[in-house]
Amino acid sequence: MRKLFLSLLVVAFAFTSCENSNEDVSEDNVTISNSKNQKQCFSMDVLERNLEKDPTLYGKMDAIEQQTKDYIARGDFNRLVDGKIEIPVVFHVIYRTSSENLSLSTLQGQIDALNEDFNLQNPGRNTIPSEFAAVEANIDINFVIEDVIRVQNTKKRRWRPNDDMKKSSKGGSDVVNPQEFLNIWIVNSMPYQGGQILGYAQFPGGSWTTDGVVLGANFVGGTDRTATHEVGHWLNLRHIWGDGGCGVDDFVADTPESDAPNRGCPSYPDVSCGSADMTMNFMDYTNDVCLNMFTNGQKARMDAVFATGGFRATMAD
Repeated sequence: MRKLFLSLLVVAFAFTSCENSNEDVSEDNVTISNSKNQKQCFSMDVLERNLEKDPTLYGKMDAIEQQTKDYIARGDFNRLVDGKIEIPVVFHVIYRTSSENLSLSTLQGQIDALNEDFNLQNPGRNTIPSEFAAVEANIDINFVIEDVIRVQNTKKRRWRPNDDMKKSSKGGSDVVNPQEFLNIWIVNSMPYQGGQILGYAQFPGGSWTTDGVVLGANFVGGTDRTATHEVGHWLNLRHIWGDGGCGVDDFVADTPESDAPNRGCPSYPDVSCGSADMTMNFMDYTNDVCLNMFTNGQKARMDAVFATGGFRATMAD
């Protein structure tokens, strides 16, 4: 297992979540775009940075991978009597202008979308090819709003993916009870190379003081799947292409290998690495309307974090 996880870490350093990462995003004269053809998810970049800052994180994540492997090998996925987990969500809305102060109805729309995606209620499910419908999974997780914390920061026009929004001392908002709640920070923008970072998540194993998901305000709501993708990372899922080329694993047996992220809305079959890509998987980069499924293998991997000894086991108590 150590060999397996070390291979992941090599990939994390060699291949970031899209192309090349660069944390030193200019704060001035940046052309902002809402295009999803830019840097979408910064989770692997943040993981790389955190590994550099804290070498002990290697061992923590290695232990989580071993616990995940052991859980899946046992094949006992009955985590709760009723099979359902409810996750309370604390939204931290950090805004400069009133238009960035997202309404409660917008936040509830995002919760509704999460509940669709994690409970086999996604409206696009009927487009999943039969090849992949056979492994489609109901994750059986419900999300509810626990609290909404609103912080106005009139000086901050844009944020870097460096967790400053998670600190009141930096003009953001401190994490709230992360062992019981999913904390989601919403910021006005995160520019990157002429485009936008849509969001990023902290994988299991990192510091509780920064645990959670960050989303750009323009990518929150009932029709957007950015939160679904990032919550997948928060529950220990990798990108569908394994952040590498053919032969690089996402640690899920029933997701086919892919040579790179897919974009737009590819027609089936879109073939790479000798098989059709699962372009409709929430952990790919295709358009929101074309993202429609998790797999049984991904469910097992997410279940492991809630199992006895799992990083998020307290949420299932």
